Amino acid sequence: MTSTTTNVDQAHMKTAISLAERGLGQTWPNPSVGCVIVAENKVVGRGWTQPGGRPHAETDALKRAGEAAQGATAYVTLEPCAHHGETPPCAQALIDSGMSRVVVALEDPDPRVSGGGVQMLRDAGIRVDLGVCQAQAEVVTSGFLKRVTKSRPHVTLKLATTLDGRIATRSGDSEWVTGDSARRSGHMLRANHDAILVGARTAAEDNPILTCRLPGLASRSPVRIVVDGRMRLPLTHELVTSARETPTWLFAFAETPQNADRRRAYIDGAVEIFDISPNPDGYPDLEAVLAVLADKGITRLLVEGGGVIAAAFLKLGLIDEVFWYRAAKITGGDGLPAIAEMGIERLRDAKCINRLYVESVGDDVVERYSVTG
Repeated sequence: MTSTTTNVDQAHMKTAISLAERGLGQTWPNPSVGCVIVAENKVVGRGWTQPGGRPHAETDALKRAGEAAQGATAYVTLEPCAHHGETPPCAQALIDSGMSRVVVALEDPDPRVSGGGVQMLRDAGIRVDLGVCQAQAEVVTSGFLKRVTKSRPHVTLKLATTLDGRIATRSGDSEWVTGDSARRSGHMLRANHDAILVGARTAAEDNPILTCRLPGLASRSPVRIVVDGRMRLPLTHELVTSARETPTWLFAFAETPQNADRRRAYIDGAVEIFDISPNPDGYPDLEAVLAVLADKGITRLLVEGGGVIAAAFLKLGLIDEVFWYRAAKITGGDGLPAIAEMGIERLRDAKCINRLYVESVGDDVVERYSVTG
């Protein structure tokens, strides 16, 4: 943060960050950005990236501000774009509005922007302060940042378990481990992610719908992804039969004569199939899955199980954060574990995670962790 910025600047930027959070899960492949416009110590315009990625946050805020934007200060969570895409550059829109100052949390790593927006503003005589609330902005923008810099989405692992880490009894009974409040919280997680992923076994045995079933938020259901190398997902499964309403993507091994008819049936049902290769152990290559998702524009991925797929993502270091819902129940060691075997022999080789917070959700608790190693 520059030495000339103030606590007021930080407060307005935190508001812009909270506005950016509203668009999570709806703006991919674009980032979700927030913008606040302030004139004479009064907020005259607020905006955030709209569903589908347009209009951009700056355009949305400028429309609300109108003529009050003349001589004002704009607070933007990500560097305004400087390139011509489907819409004119946001940097130019800020210039045209007569803005006198722009405060930016993050420089955009996209090569089409990457400092160009800031330079365009400065060349027009507008004061630009960069780096205000950068760490907080990186959290809300992490999916876009990872897609651009690492060619993969931000990956969240969501677990709902008993206190002893079980997702079902030994008979497979799993309805319901956690209570209504925790399940509603889990559905909100679905709403702010672009896509949700499960393994083939979980899809086949649990018959999940993987939609957001909160009142008024059905339209925010994420793209549903099944990693199913051998295409075992039943053709009558709801993930298949409802694919025209809520997209379902299937990651499978390359077509063979034996699976050609089954593949055609999936496609006829509007399931989109992506070919991937097996890893040396014969399982789907999850790094290749993430690369395809990034190429398709997915920035935020929610992994919901089961234990085998969770362990595989963790072993490869592909989980960025964990939301762990725990119910005050104990089922014992013969229950189904939330995370399958990882082959760790020494504690020093265990995955290190950093707890960010813990809070009550009804009779249960949820813990949020960042994964550090």
